[in-house]
Amino acid sequence: MSSSSGAMTSTTGNSTVGRGTAGGRGGLGHRLSGAVIVLGCVLFLGGAIWAAVVYRPYTVPTTSMVPTVQPGDRLLAQKVSGSDVHRGDVVIFKDKLWGNEPLVKRVVGVGGDVVACCDARGRLTVNGKPIDETYLKGGGPASLDQFSSRVPAGQIFLLGDNRAVSEDSRIHLADAQGGSVPVADVRARVDGVAWPASRMGLLSPTSAFDVLPGGGSPGQGPLGPLTLAVIAGAVLILGGAAYDPVAKLLRRR
Repeated sequence: MSSSSGAMTSTTGNSTVGRGTAGGRGGLGHRLSGAVIVLGCVLFLGGAIWAAVVYRPYTVPTTSMVPTVQPGDRLLAQKVSGSDVHRGDVVIFKDKLWGNEPLVKRVVGVGGDVVACCDARGRLTVNGKPIDETYLKGGGPASLDQFSSRVPAGQIFLLGDNRAVSEDSRIHLADAQGGSVPVADVRARVDGVAWPASRMGLLSPTSAFDVLPGGGSPGQGPLGPLTLAVIAGAVLILGGAAYDPVAKLLRRR
């Protein structure tokens, strides 16, 4: 009996040690994997919820913004005030004189600017400064038609990147607003493409308007950091969840 009792004591002792080691359930490794999963959930859910609050999806139906965005692209656009829009931004807007559907164009002029085309090299000018619009389809020219317009205060002048087909401020020059759109009509600023997967990514900010006082677009919204948070969260969740099965497999071997 004494020998049997001693064997039981020894077995119980070994079991306790096993549970307390890094490889055992309840050990340091198990606790760390749980903490990693919790952190991953915070990053994944926090990033996804924040993005859902800040961004809205839009689908591009036309070729007017090629090559920056393609027909059928699913865009992620940050809800912003029109007063936060700058030259170079690609924006979603809706104006009663332009129709009933939301449109996507690029801001090339803000209140007080004189937007004209074209100089001797076929470039757009803003306040007399030539703008090298590297985002244009085929590299230019900036417009097939000559025009000049002063943008009223509180309004913006908008052009598509595919100037040969885009119906933009140029065809609305005779309107009451002189082709411009009130900043209040802006719904959102486009930060990236969510679909298709082959084009998924952030829109590249342009430096074309840096030659002007005040420059152009100050940058993008939080889409980049939010995307990284969601990806990092998913990796941490998967990594933490895989710890126990991997640890068991290694112990068996």
